[in-house]
Amino acid sequence: MDAILDFLGSAVSSPWFCLALFAVALLDGFFPVVPSESMVITGGVYAASGSPDLALVVVSAAAGAFAGDHVAYLLGRGPGGRLLRRARPGTRRHGALVRAAGALAERGGLVLVVARYVPGGRTAVTVTMGAVGFPLRRFSLFAGVAAVSWGLYGGLLGYVGGAAFEEDPVKGVAVGLGLALSVTGAVEGVRWVRGRRRGRGGAAVEAGGVEAGGVVRAEGR
Repeated sequence: MDAILDFLGSAVSSPWFCLALFAVALLDGFFPVVPSESMVITGGVYAASGSPDLALVVVSAAAGAFAGDHVAYLLGRGPGGRLLRRARPGTRRHGALVRAAGALAERGGLVLVVARYVPGGRTAVTVTMGAVGFPLRRFSLFAGVAAVSWGLYGGLLGYVGGAAFEEDPVKGVAVGLGLALSVTGAVEGVRWVRGRRRGRGGAAVEAGGVEAGGVVRAEGR
């Protein structure tokens, strides 16, 4: 265990860690199985001991998330969006796309910021925003807000855990991840309750859509 902790500590304290964090956060923007949030929290845990610097962890995570969201948006504007836009009028997919466009036009910024905290939801939202032609300037503005808030959130969660268990970073990581899972569970709980109240009134895109209430719901058939 000591050898593993020493290896983890040296890896996180390495000057290359923040570059790796940027790359992982970028990939997570359009390839959501990459565990970027865990990496941000781990960086925050070790930042409580002085290395790496917490500000660098937050900036690297936020910059990677911002870039990754734009990759997903461009995928929506390109090949991914063409598949959606070719849906025939009157079909379920076409109706879902129209509803999603309406929901995003009304509260797209809120949807994007909230989706940043829903695993897999961020990709569904950013691709959909590209597909429905959401204005790039507005998208970039809210993507920036979402990325910075997410970087701060993950970094500070880890920092709190690291400060509480300075002598045992594994426990610090566990506390940070536990808090993150609690927040995600709360968001999903609110989404489920609101979805039950509205029935099927939310707007969604098949295989991963955007609810009108601002939270993502996957609807694969």
